[in-house]
Amino acid sequence: MIRRTAPYYIKELNLQPHPEGGYFKEIYRSPEICQQLPSRYPGPRNFSTSIYYLLRGDQFSAFHRIKSDENWHFYDGSRLNIYILNKEGRLVIKRLGKNLDKQENFQMVISQEQWFAAQPEEKTGFSLVGCTVAPGFDFSDFELGDQDELVEEYSEYREMILRYT
Repeated sequence: MIRRTAPYYIKELNLQPHPEGGYFKEIYRSPEICQQLPSRYPGPRNFSTSIYYLLRGDQFSAFHRIKSDENWHFYDGSRLNIYILNKEGRLVIKRLGKNLDKQENFQMVISQEQWFAAQPEEKTGFSLVGCTVAPGFDFSDFELGDQDELVEEYSEYREMILRYT
């Protein structure tokens, strides 16, 4: 029996390092293009994109935001905690996982233009998820959080921001 570990998935799925932390591989990019989009987009986008995304327990996804809604799907490993600084200035914690009785969810959506970070619950484990973005992801829509600016805007969450930037 093959033991499903972070190194196993990194190798078998051919995952590469991601700028926000962890590993990823794009698995789908719609061939169709959206020409007319809200003004926050600098140009056309694919209808949809999706990736595999893996975090080892000692890694985190740094605070970042994108211009589109992003649907996260849980596949394997330990619970993934997602920390969202919403537009009302509040912290929302969502949990991706397979234990529904522990308020974990198989899927969840992060609304466009909200700051968020993530880390697996178990420091010795990993979390393998998928992320689907519509309109499709483009790195020009990705903004990595600036620690000083985030602390100024969300000062009551200073410690969390320092941990995940």
